[in-house]
Amino acid sequence: MGRVGFVTHPTFEAHEMGPSHPESPERLRAIHSRLESMGTLARLVPIAPKVAVREWVETVHTPAYVQKLEGRSPSSGYASLDADTTLCPSSLSAAYLGVGGALAAADAVMAEQIDQAFCAVRPPGHHAEADQAMGFCLFNNVAILAKYLQQHHGLTRVLIVDWDVHHGNGTQHTFYDDPSVLFISTHQFPHYPGTGRSTETGRESGTGFTVNIPLSGGQGDEEYEEVFRTILVPAVNEFRPECVLISAGFDAHRDDPLASMNLTEDGYATLTQIVMDIAIQHASGRVIACLEGGYHLQALARSVDQHLVTMLEA
Repeated sequence: MGRVGFVTHPTFEAHEMGPSHPESPERLRAIHSRLESMGTLARLVPIAPKVAVREWVETVHTPAYVQKLEGRSPSSGYASLDADTTLCPSSLSAAYLGVGGALAAADAVMAEQIDQAFCAVRPPGHHAEADQAMGFCLFNNVAILAKYLQQHHGLTRVLIVDWDVHHGNGTQHTFYDDPSVLFISTHQFPHYPGTGRSTETGRESGTGFTVNIPLSGGQGDEEYEEVFRTILVPAVNEFRPECVLISAGFDAHRDDPLASMNLTEDGYATLTQIVMDIAIQHASGRVIACLEGGYHLQALARSVDQHLVTMLEA
């Protein structure tokens, strides 16, 4: 039975982007309610997040971008960054704490206090570019986490599996010329943000270390399992990661309103088991997942629960 850490904090619920925005505080409340009612929460090890210092945020984002966000942060109301992404007075506090939560999870995993971790953080991160907020995202939590594992904990090979239904453009661009990070993404295509073609494989020394698996709408549990077993597993076995990170979006669920895939919570359990098997084989079981998308509250909550139960019982 695995020791699975769980990162959350009330500040993540204080971040909100306006009435009826799909990336709402209700997402975390739904997850917490489900985990508590199913008894899963009691099986998890709480990990307290700490506010990340700018030094780590700026391993991925430019100082000018960070300064711009701080300058745009409102004292009341909202400040729009793009058509989808808005700041409220608590947004930057949540973003810094979200990064810090992921780093705290890494410290606990590397200290062998836990085996795996799930970071129930908001705002999400994988669309955030070095100098641009995008798609509900401010700081790229997973990309910063990968840099932290390498620069603070000395790892040389990090795997990022992004199964969010939207392509993680920001994460891809961060590591596009970096052979020390293998980035593998399954995503609906064509779909927001328009990146993630199979021909996007990396640049210079990073060529071959970006693996995009674009999928047409309507794909479900069987199709996802097949591409994980036939494309992801062989690539990862060759790479031999020392830690596995998951951009854990649950918006490929068949009930999600922002996409048209057909995954179920059982499908997410299967994908989790495949990733766990990889981590056990190559990375001493080390897995850190960070919440990305998932906008049908009940489907999100059920999927996260199945994801965590699979980790606990792997």
